[in-house]
Amino acid sequence: MALHGGEIRLDRGHQGRVAYLTLDHGKYNIITWETRQVMADRFAEIDADGEIQAVVVRAEGEHFSSGGDIAGFMEVDPVDFTDLGHNVTAAARSPKPVIAAVDGYCFGVGLELALSTDIRVCTERSEFALPEMRLGMIPGSGGTQRLARLIGLSRAKYHIMTATRIKAPQAGDWGLVANVVPDRAALDAEVERILGVLLGFSPMAARTAKEVLDKGVDAPLYSGIELERKAYAMLRASSDFAEGVAAFTEKRKPKFQGR
Repeated sequence: MALHGGEIRLDRGHQGRVAYLTLDHGKYNIITWETRQVMADRFAEIDADGEIQAVVVRAEGEHFSSGGDIAGFMEVDPVDFTDLGHNVTAAARSPKPVIAAVDGYCFGVGLELALSTDIRVCTERSEFALPEMRLGMIPGSGGTQRLARLIGLSRAKYHIMTATRIKAPQAGDWGLVANVVPDRAALDAEVERILGVLLGFSPMAARTAKEVLDKGVDAPLYSGIELERKAYAMLRASSDFAEGVAAFTEKRKPKFQGR
C-alpha cells in the first residue's frame, strides 16, 4: 500500500542531550500516512527522556520533503482525516526546543512539519510551499494557521491560495526561518551553533519560555503578560536561577541542572 514506507531515524548526540530525527524516504522524502505516526512515536520517546534537552529535525538526501503521499490519501477513509496533522506536528507539543534544518524543497506536510518546530534554518536553495490548492484541497496539518501567524495573513493568503513558492531570501526576510545559510555544510554548522547556545541554558527556563511564547501569542496581551509574570515567579524559586545569579556574580559559566 502507498500509505506505508519511509523512515525517521532517531540518533543521539552531545552526550545524549540532543535527539536528531532524520527523514529518510528517497530523494524527495515523501511523508506517508505511516511516517506521520512514526513522528509522533519518536517524539513520545524523546519527551519521556529527561536527558534530552533539544531536538533537531532534518532530512537525508537532496530535499527536506516534497510533501505527503498524495495517491495514498485516496486509500484513507475520510473520517480518519478528523485528527489529521496531530501526529506529524508533535514537535509543537514537545516541551523541548526543536530545530528544523531545511535544505531544498519543503512543501506540503513537510512545511507543516517544519512550521511546528521552534527554530527553522534553511539553505539558500530552499523553497517553501503549501501547494494543496493544485489538488483541489487546502493544507490540513496546521499550515493555514501557522503560516498566517508567522508571515502575516495577507502573505499567507497569497501563497496558499495561489500555491506560490516562497524562496529562501523571502523566508528569511519574513521570519519564516531564523537564518539562511549558503549550503548544506553551513546548515549543519549553524544548527550545531544554535545547539551550543541552547545546551548552555537551563532546560527548565527553555521549556518555560517555549510554553509562555506558544500559549501567550494567541491570547489577549494582558493574559500573555500575566502568564509570563507567573512563569517568571515560578522560575525565581528554581535552583537553576539561583545558580545563574551565582555564576553571574562569580564571573563563571553556570552549571544548570534543570530544576
